[in-house]
Amino acid sequence: MSGHHTPRGSPFAPHTAADTEAMLDAVGVETEAELFDIPESVRFDGEFGIEPRSERVIREEVAGTLEKNDDLVELLGRGHYSHYVPSLVDHLSLRSEFLTSYTQYQPEVTQGFLQALFEYQSLLVELTGLGVANCSMYDAATALGEAATLADRLRQTSGTRVLVPEQLADGRREVLENYVGGTALTVEAYPMDDGNVDVEALGNSLDESAVMVYAENPTVRGCVEESLEAIGDLAHDNDALFCLGSDPVSLALLQEPASVGADVVVGAADVLGLPTSYGMGMGLFATREEYVRQVPGRLVGASTDDTGRRTYTLTLQTREQHIRRERATSNICTNQAWVALRAAIHAASLGPDGLADLAKESVTDAKELADRVTEVVGVKAPVHDRHHVREFVAHTDQPAPAVAADLEDEGYAVHVLGEHHIQLNASALSDHETDDFLAALAEVAR
Repeated sequence: MSGHHTPRGSPFAPHTAADTEAMLDAVGVETEAELFDIPESVRFDGEFGIEPRSERVIREEVAGTLEKNDDLVELLGRGHYSHYVPSLVDHLSLRSEFLTSYTQYQPEVTQGFLQALFEYQSLLVELTGLGVANCSMYDAATALGEAATLADRLRQTSGTRVLVPEQLADGRREVLENYVGGTALTVEAYPMDDGNVDVEALGNSLDESAVMVYAENPTVRGCVEESLEAIGDLAHDNDALFCLGSDPVSLALLQEPASVGADVVVGAADVLGLPTSYGMGMGLFATREEYVRQVPGRLVGASTDDTGRRTYTLTLQTREQHIRRERATSNICTNQAWVALRAAIHAASLGPDGLADLAKESVTDAKELADRVTEVVGVKAPVHDRHHVREFVAHTDQPAPAVAADLEDEGYAVHVLGEHHIQLNASALSDHETDDFLAALAEVAR
């Protein structure tokens, strides 16, 4: 990299050789390497081992690698949702003034983006009924982790147990346990019954040692949770916070979280504006206004400038870079601003009625697919006798792993949940794809 240095240093570290030598003298070492304790086995040896290539060759190599991926129709669900995103979202979000992965630190030059984030926050406040929503987190799992540490801060006198349903999206509990690893919190699972919370079992496991009760609506198996008020009452009767996991599309149709006693709402907001992205997502986080100073991440607020014009600014940033370390609520450094922008654009294009219609479709699509799947010999759906959103579990007379493997050969990816259960996401299929999928299922499920 020495060839990139200029008389004023490199373009990325503008210190001259004289600057560097003066700093080394000041700290009493001869070389920069003495400042680091890096094992020999992982030290940079001066060569990257990457041969230079032309743009054309690189494009051909990348295309060849991508062609190794299986081109499957994904009915995976459980946090992976293929759904239609209007082209309007791409056209607007790809404008150069918006296209940045960088968080807006400079309110004076990013009024348009800050307004979009404010609109995103306002959408979540309206859907959840809670007073405050931040301008996004990494994903649903990190939002859940932040909810647990928020509960811990609010319950500092007693309580260390975080109760979660035994049926959770893959990896969500692992991220939660990682989040609370530096605290006294422990994570425990409570039983589910026919796709919903086993309320009696939850009640038996609750006492004042619980700091937070987490439930989901819809559940990871796509079921509408029918006992939200009872779950909230149990949590509050034991002085625990009630955290509800959901998403903005289903919230347009389901019970408002605030009305069933939710203190915090977390979930995946990328179901608006973003297709399946294999790791890239966006977490929503909303809570009661009285907890505003415990909210992780950032809040965008609206105000007026000295000329009376409406303005937007980063109102609250409760991490240690901006406030005293002992008062920081989270060390989360950035958010998913561009994805939040896409969600705001998608939601604004739909409007309240369009968002509600989309939520209704996710219910009717799941029911219609389940009805047609049940007509296939050797398959029954749904396994849980509930209302469903987007997805459901189906029973297969044949071993589920074999059915899934044969479906993969036919071009379809499904989740295997057990010896005879698979999970299907209806929102992944168009009408003609549904016919093709049912024909493939009939072929492999006999």
